Amino acid sequence: MGDHRGHGRDGWIVLTGLISAGLALPLAQSAWHGPEVAAILAVASVARLAGQRWAVGVIVLADLSLLPTVLLRAVHGPGGVPRLIAIATIAMLVPGLLALRRAVTVLPVILGQAVTEQMYRRAQIGLLAVIVFAVIAPLL
Repeated sequence: MGDHRGHGRDGWIVLTGLISAGLALPLAQSAWHGPEVAAILAVASVARLAGQRWAVGVIVLADLSLLPTVLLRAVHGPGGVPRLIAIATIAMLVPGLLALRRAVTVLPVILGQAVTEQMYRRAQIGLLAVIVFAVIAPLL
């Protein structure tokens, strides 16, 4: 079921998610998971635009997964236009990353679990694990 409450609040997350997915695709050809994550980010942004509340959690997870790849391109990539695109992509990922708290509230619902304090704590630990993995994986 769609939900239009909070849709205005999610407008920036949706817009920047679509833009960052589009910007990440040219950078993604040399990335190990870039095209897949950019596609997931675009689909989740469209799903939230259609009113699906669960999409915020997927957008945040996709932003977390895409950030290390794009960050490496911004720091160590070739100069000029590709570096500027990587920096612009990072700027477009920020609103999604700032929605981490809201993603924690949606993740138990996505997983089909009862919404309890214990599930919120598990979702926080899970997001922390995803962050650690997303930072370490590109370095390996």
